[in-house]
Amino acid sequence: MKKTAPFDAADYLDNDEVIAEYLNAALEDPNPDVFLIAIADVAKARGMSQLAKDTGLGRESLYKALAPGAKPRYDTVLKLVRALGVQLHASAAHK
Repeated sequence: MKKTAPFDAADYLDNDEVIAEYLNAALEDPNPDVFLIAIADVAKARGMSQLAKDTGLGRESLYKALAPGAKPRYDTVLKLVRALGVQLHASAAHK
């Protein structure tokens, strides 16, 4: 039996365009946990220690804020997104 490594999205998040598309796709999902998981994947790809330093948050606080089911404050999400080097934009919904 051939063993395969579990899929880890962080292994593929290696440039800003891929990261932006990944986060955009996560934002389209109605489940808010999907976006938090996507941010956690990007944080892992970029380095959780560096993200903690860039946001001024402790590593443990980051892990708690990005855990499925967490309800992080808006300012925390904004700090994370900015530290990751991406911007969120609103656009009209397509009907």
